[in-house]
Formats: sequence, structure tokens, C-alpha cells
Amino acid sequence: MVGLTWSWAFTWEVLPMILSAAKVTLLATLLGSCLAVLVGLAFALIRRSRHRSIRSVIYWLVEFIRSTPLLVQIFFLYYVMPEFGISMSPLLTGVLALGLHYGAYLSEVFRSGIDGVEKGQWEASRALNLSMFDTYRDVILPQAIRPMIPATGNYIIAMFKETPQLSAITLLEMLQIAKIIGSENFRYLEPFTLVGILYLMFSIMAAYGIHMIENRFPKEGISLK
Repeated sequence: MVGLTWSWAFTWEVLPMILSAAKVTLLATLLGSCLAVLVGLAFALIRRSRHRSIRSVIYWLVEFIRSTPLLVQIFFLYYVMPEFGISMSPLLTGVLALGLHYGAYLSEVFRSGIDGVEKGQWEASRALNLSMFDTYRDVILPQAIRPMIPATGNYIIAMFKETPQLSAITLLEMLQIAKIIGSENFRYLEPFTLVGILYLMFSIMAAYGIHMIENRFPKEGISLK
């Protein structure tokens, strides 16, 4: 029953290793989030293209990504792409997989936010002879951002909690390090508990931060009325 007895000495011994791995977890989440936002916004804008063929390609691409498990996509990028001459490190593979996977989900969030802007704003932009770029940058997106923040934040937090799947391609994130520590010392209670506490703390902090960001945005963006 030794393994079920909490050891503070062992906890303080392994905590630095787990905190070091937490940096990798946070880095993968941060980079994956940035990529997901860019991919999601790009997909959402392309889905509004006048060309039906382009819209169809992006639609089916988004549906394919959303309908297949993240782990399958991770394995495909890490093990299959080298057969085509594209080899990536575990971290880069993880960032790319997370970014594409959650970018597909965010594309629907962004598309919904953009569609939620009043039709009159588009008409006013055309009346002022604004270019499409200026219309999105100065009129549409400022009004669409605030409604998109909660869902975007939820997906980013979900991405953070999905990072343990990257251990399948040997990325030394928190869970992988906890497994190694447990197997080497035959003690799993402390490392896995520490990992669970860190995931809880980071998730709560992220949720609070997202709430603060949402409150800083005006309820209505720039409006051409």
C-alpha cells in the first residue's frame, strides 16, 4: 500500500520535472491556438467566397477534419507525411494537428459571428465604397469579435486538455512525463495528481482570462449607422 500513501518528499522531487513539461504543454497550446485562429478565420472567409467550387472544397475539408478523431490526424501527420518527404518534430506535428483540428471548429464559430452582423452594415459599407478588406477590418470583424469570444475560448481550453494525446508521438508534455516518472519509481499517485491539479489550475485561469477579455470588448463594435 506504499503507492497509495502520499509522499511530500517525492512530490517536491518530481514537481520541477512536471513544471518543465508544463512549459511544453503550454507552448503547444499557445502555438496551436494561434494557428487555429488563423486557419479558422481563413476558412470562414473563404466559405463566404462567391465561387461555389471554392466554398465546396473548404466545406468538405472542414467536415472531414471535424469528423475524424484528433489522434488519427496526429498519427497521419507524424507517421504518414514522412512517406511524402515531409518530416516534422513531435512539437511541430502537435501544433499543426491541434491548429488544423480546432481551426476547423473555429471556422464555424467565426462564420456564425460574421453572419450575425446586421445586413445593413454590409450595405452601408458598399454605399461608402469601402473595399472588402476595409469592410471586414473596420466594420464587420469589430462587431463580430465579442460574440465569438466565449466559444473561441472554450475551444482553446478544450485544445489545452487535448494535449495529452500528443504523448502518442513521444512529445514530452505533462502526462508523458508523469507516466515516465511513475514507471521509473513505481509511484503514480503524486505525478498524476500533480498533472491533474495543473490542468485544473490552468483551465480555471484561462476561463477567467477569457471572461475578462470578453468584458473589455464593447457590446457593439464600430457601427455604420
